[in-house]
Amino acid sequence: MKQRLILIVVLMALVLTGCWNRRELNDLAIAVGFGVDKADDQYRISVQVVDPGEVAANKGVSGRTPVTMYHVTAPTLFEALRKMTTVSPRKIYSSHLRIFVIGEEVAKEGIGEALDLVSRDQEMRTDFYIVVAKGEHTAEEALKILTPIEKIPANNLFHSLESSARAWAPSTTVTLDQLIMDLVSQGKHPVLTGLEIKGDYEVGQTIDNVEKIDNAAVLQYTGLAVFKKDKLVGWLNEEESKGYNFIQDNVKSTVGHLVCPGGGRLALEVIRSHTKVKGKVEKGKPKMEVQSRVEVNVGEVACQIDLTKIDTVNELEKIAEKNVRSLMEQAVNKVQKQYKVDIFGFGEVIHRADPTAWKSLKKDWDTHFAKLPVTYQVDVKIRRLGTVGNSFLKEMNKR
Repeated sequence: MKQRLILIVVLMALVLTGCWNRRELNDLAIAVGFGVDKADDQYRISVQVVDPGEVAANKGVSGRTPVTMYHVTAPTLFEALRKMTTVSPRKIYSSHLRIFVIGEEVAKEGIGEALDLVSRDQEMRTDFYIVVAKGEHTAEEALKILTPIEKIPANNLFHSLESSARAWAPSTTVTLDQLIMDLVSQGKHPVLTGLEIKGDYEVGQTIDNVEKIDNAAVLQYTGLAVFKKDKLVGWLNEEESKGYNFIQDNVKSTVGHLVCPGGGRLALEVIRSHTKVKGKVEKGKPKMEVQSRVEVNVGEVACQIDLTKIDTVNELEKIAEKNVRSLMEQAVNKVQKQYKVDIFGFGEVIHRADPTAWKSLKKDWDTHFAKLPVTYQVDVKIRRLGTVGNSFLKEMNKR
């Protein structure tokens, strides 16, 4: 028995591969940010790479930036990454990618080709976020901006988008898997969060940008990019983006204000939100119903109201319901009238509700979507008024 055990161990050792594909850290350039832009009929690829010596805990003061940028131009992304060895002393290693920025020009022409490499490459994980560089600046320029607090700009972009999606509803996080799922779906088109450079771009790419209290340039997420299949067709503004996320049940928390009955403003914090979308087909025509339940806390009172009265709270809830309904209506109306593409997944809802009817509707679903009747049911409940009832401003104005 003992001999047999020894023989099994020996045979197992023969088939073990060990670390045949190991890669030493000092042979790799760890990429944390990718940017894709157009250069005539080719792609210009930019890669933000970590400088290990500058992010080490015990480093001295060298004056170098914590990351460096490599960029090359080639007909395909795969060629560009290999061609990057002509400018980088190490091979680009992309398993730790945090942010993938697509230039607006590329987005308008179509992002499908750019995504094929990242979906096919076995080195790349799919947990990075994808955004679109909005406005006059390219993806390359966005990745050049140095950021405070987070030494590595790509990490800053990753965590900022996560934080914004959790606490400020107009933003949304989209990973590679989610994006591809929306691209191949017959009942939903994709959206991506927009990224802008605010301030002085020239100073933003130097170390001076993070050596002062007030940064000369910052990276800011703003609005949602609307796609028809893989092509960018337009943008949603902040209010419309918030409405989109309410419909998608993406709102974890956010803050908004309403106008008080007697004038002034009152700020509310959304603490919980749940939206359910129902669809049906009657006499061959699809219909949608959006049901949203929102719970809020009073965060700030800058008006003359008496929050100790139940009638006042009920009135505020009705105003808040109207505001949330308006946000969702703005988003749907804008997309139906201007872009005519279903980014809300209403087609997928109809598919689940009535698969037989969907077979005839799916061929020209976007046409049906453009004239799709949508009704809204919104229920808002105020849970807490804060640590005080009426504002001290009310008492102060009595004097």
